[in-house]
Amino acid sequence: MSATPQNVGRFGGPATSAIGALAGRPGATIPVDLRIAREVPYAFARDQHVLVARRDDADVGGSGPRTVYIGPATSPLAIAELQRALGPVRIVEVSRDALDKAIAKGYSTDDGASARVVDEVDASLDLSRLMQDVPEIEDLLEAEDNAPVIRLINALFTEAAREGASDIHLEPFETHSVVRFRVDGTLRDIVRPRRQLHSALISRIKIMANLDIAEKRLPQDGRIALRVAGRPLDVRVSTLPVGNSPSQPERAVLRLLDKEAGRLDLTALGMGRDALATFDALIKQPQGIVLVTGPTGSGKTTTLYAALARIDAATTNILTVEDPIEYELPAIGQTQVNARIGMTFAAALRAILRQDPDVIMIGEIRDLETAQIAVQASLTGHLVLATLHTNDAVSAATRLADMGVEPFLLSSSLLGVVAQRLVRKLCEVCKVEKQGEWHPVGCPTCGHTGYQGRTGIYELMRIDDKLRDMIHDESGEPALREAARLQGMTNLREDGNRWIHAGVTSREEVFRVTRD
Repeated sequence: MSATPQNVGRFGGPATSAIGALAGRPGATIPVDLRIAREVPYAFARDQHVLVARRDDADVGGSGPRTVYIGPATSPLAIAELQRALGPVRIVEVSRDALDKAIAKGYSTDDGASARVVDEVDASLDLSRLMQDVPEIEDLLEAEDNAPVIRLINALFTEAAREGASDIHLEPFETHSVVRFRVDGTLRDIVRPRRQLHSALISRIKIMANLDIAEKRLPQDGRIALRVAGRPLDVRVSTLPVGNSPSQPERAVLRLLDKEAGRLDLTALGMGRDALATFDALIKQPQGIVLVTGPTGSGKTTTLYAALARIDAATTNILTVEDPIEYELPAIGQTQVNARIGMTFAAALRAILRQDPDVIMIGEIRDLETAQIAVQASLTGHLVLATLHTNDAVSAATRLADMGVEPFLLSSSLLGVVAQRLVRKLCEVCKVEKQGEWHPVGCPTCGHTGYQGRTGIYELMRIDDKLRDMIHDESGEPALREAARLQGMTNLREDGNRWIHAGVTSREEVFRVTRD
């Protein structure tokens, strides 16, 4: 193979004097030509740390050598293989971080839309077509070649990431199966595979999650770690037997957690200025309990992560107890609950209190023992941040009392409660204004839903002296709510009005996620 007469770099092959020009520069931007990049399979680019980014002449059909960006871990064999397959190349060495970001960009976008690539899955794969290509097998263990099923599952993960889905549902019915994605809090049908494929799909997911593939009578839980176009993705897997047939079909729900999506600021999550100022004051207290409440999927944990990001971890010992650890936070000690070995929330909290913490985050207060330890921790000089399942801020106090927490202890420890919901944002492409308010229409950009993305609405109750006395005296929810309102608390629906007036969401959407 011929090579252009250039300098010889550290790989012993042709390279230009540009080697090292971008190396180590944190903010270096690598220009990416999407058509050129995908001449090399994503798996090769990812594993070998190479990116074919452009030709020296702008014309993709030109004859100039391709520019190949490499990192510190790139091997000489990888360069040799590229030269064999592509001909002359121009090598530019960059930092590992810059290269990883460029690879993710080159394989995750295509003219502004995400490419459907996970590992070896080709970007052109179509889910509906793949469903037809999978052989008719009842179980993955019976298949001589499970490659079609693997491609299908990979394509599902990629499509879910492209759509921004939080969950994937695989549900069996009598004559067919349904794959649904939860996008912006609502479920939508994606494909309907043949009923005969369902067991094979479930079996493949079990293998990926290290579950017992032969056990179909009991629920199972597991996790899958993936990289989708260079981005880490953690998948929580839950399987559940359904029906009473001899074949014992199972349904599976997969919760997708983007490991790089959790580092958000509270302003980016939608918290208003006044509520943010009050919340900031609460999380800067040296001790006490701050609760975040709401139903499953309302963004409670993300709010706690954003709160921790506002605390100086360099001078504060921050420890968390979570189930699961959704995002890895820098400079913060995170503990994973594992009930199978006795590592419950309560057991982890008792151990954490011996680690000299300043701030403790509890993923969820589920039982009296956990609640009691949290209260005692807050009374002995620790700031405790936790989530709790209640419908609004006021009912958090009565919920803990109903669990068995003594009212005099609760009144002494509770600093404030945030209730929250997520509302869908109107699609900027197709929304229309009628009578002074914006309304959804639906277009291809938003999947014909009229909405794209979500933001938060909040209800914040700060515990003042009057509310503290009322909690101590075991006042009911109506009285507590009236006192909180006199204090200045706005409810969830009222907070949603600011997004309605700003044209961010619709009145119907705010009404959908709130109650009177």
